[in-house]
Amino acid sequence: MDWAIQRIEKLLEADRRVIIGIVAPPGGGKSTLAEAVHKHFPEQSALVPMDGFHLANSQLDRLGLRQKKGAPETFNAGGYVRLLQDLRIQPPGSTLYAPEFRRAMEEPIANALAVHSRTPIVITEGNYLLLDDRPWDKIRPLLDESWFLDLPDSERLSRLVARHMQYGRSEEEAKAWARSTDEPNAIRVAASRHYATFCLHDPEH
Repeated sequence: MDWAIQRIEKLLEADRRVIIGIVAPPGGGKSTLAEAVHKHFPEQSALVPMDGFHLANSQLDRLGLRQKKGAPETFNAGGYVRLLQDLRIQPPGSTLYAPEFRRAMEEPIANALAVHSRTPIVITEGNYLLLDDRPWDKIRPLLDESWFLDLPDSERLSRLVARHMQYGRSEEEAKAWARSTDEPNAIRVAASRHYATFCLHDPEH
């Protein structure tokens, strides 16, 4: 966390908007770090997570993807790319609105987040910011920096199971979901690690 604060302070010296992408496999702590950095710089930063672009459950049901929720194909990746493009060239005096994912509801909420043009730092976080697959591959050029959080798998999986249980799954269900759904995604995310600007092994310190 100290490193992240010092890095943001350095980036604030730039006379332009800076977009930072925080990346990690499921359970890797990206949301925790992003929220902590935003809280430390509430006036100078905006937080726009990738998770706001989850497809609604009704669309996942229609597409037969409900059991794969969280995989790349269960997001509106094109919409996310367009938001980042708009944030890159946001006109002075304007406000852009972005969706937010409400985990208690397991649904995205449209236009829940506001980003004013005067905000110098935009923080976005998600699993798939560094993927080679289209249209995800359009994201890397839109980021000034990407931070990859590289936690031990045992710690990451423990956090992941605890989070699933917190939102209503039994321990058995949480472990099954982590094993069958989250881990294939984690493997894909880990394979994109080499694209990151920085790799953080202990992001909380």
